[in-house]
Parts: sequence; C-alpha cells; structure tokens
Amino acid sequence: MRRLIHVPIIHSLEDFGSQQEAVRRAYVARYGIRAWQQHLQGVKQFWQAVRHAAQPLAKRAARLRIYQDGLPVCGREAELVRELAAQGSENHRLVLALVERGALLIGTEDPDLLRQEHERSRRLETVPEVAPGAHYDELMERRDRYVAARIDATLGGEPETGLLFMGALHRVVERLPKDITVTRLPGGPG
Repeated sequence: MRRLIHVPIIHSLEDFGSQQEAVRRAYVARYGIRAWQQHLQGVKQFWQAVRHAAQPLAKRAARLRIYQDGLPVCGREAELVRELAAQGSENHRLVLALVERGALLIGTEDPDLLRQEHERSRRLETVPEVAPGAHYDELMERRDRYVAARIDATLGGEPETGLLFMGALHRVVERLPKDITVTRLPGGPG
C-alpha cells in the first residue's frame, strides 16, 4: 500500500518568482486593491495553518517524498526551492525545512508544460490558480497527468509517505493509481 498526503495549496505571491508583479497587477485590475489585500492576508493565514499542521511530519521527514506544484524535473530542484524560500515563499520554506530534516524532494512537473503555462500567463496576463474564477483547462490536465505519473513512478510503499503540495484547482488525485491511498494533512486547512 502506498500513501500520499495531499495539501491543496493557495499560492503566495512569492511562489510566482519573476511573474510576481504581473500577477499582482492582473489581480488588482480584475478584483481591486481591497480584494488583493484580503487575498494576501488569507494566504498568510493559510500557510500558518499548514505549517502548524505539518509539524508532526518533521519527526518522520526521512520517510517523506515531497512533490511540489511548479517544481520541474530538472536536476536543480533543491536549488529552486532554496531560491523561492529565500524570496519569502512559505510553501517553499516548509518544503526546505522538511528536506533539511531528511525528506526527499522529487522533481514533480514536466518542464515543457510549465514553460507553456508561464508563457500563456505572461502573454495573457492571467492570474493562474490565484484568482477566484480561474479555470481548469487542457494544459492543466496535461500537467496533472504528468504529476500523477511521476508520483506513481517514484512513490514506494511502507514506510514511505508522499507529501503533495498542489494548487487547489489541480486534479492530480483523480488521476493516481488506485493502490495509492490519499489523505489530507491532519489538522490542516480545508
């Protein structure tokens, strides 16, 4: 039996790296500055709750395999996580803390599909997975199928446990093999 803990995440501004300003502008243009400020506060509270709920995982970090939304299979996974953690991403700070305690970081996404997503976001100035009303489409489905296949290929059985941090709009869990038991982070938000 294989086990995976799924944490449907809300992306913070820092998670968008070089696209931060474009994301902020697009969100404010669509929903207003007040909604933006409320969104930022909600994201902060969300990550405080996730960090608190994840504390027990640190004790068994050496048995964790971490899968992260937006983390390409590239050979530089740890470096990318460190960079985003240094920029203030609470998600990546948590991942880094678990890796430093012995968790294994797994490249999760197809780099070509991520490039397509980033290019589309730049071209359209969209707010992927951040804004209310964001939608699931064919590109996200392809990403989800890749992530599910990646988890299937790299997650072993007992005593390993997978920990999947994936944007709340994704449908990776629906695409996993039936021999992977999926739970939510105990005590986590939502």
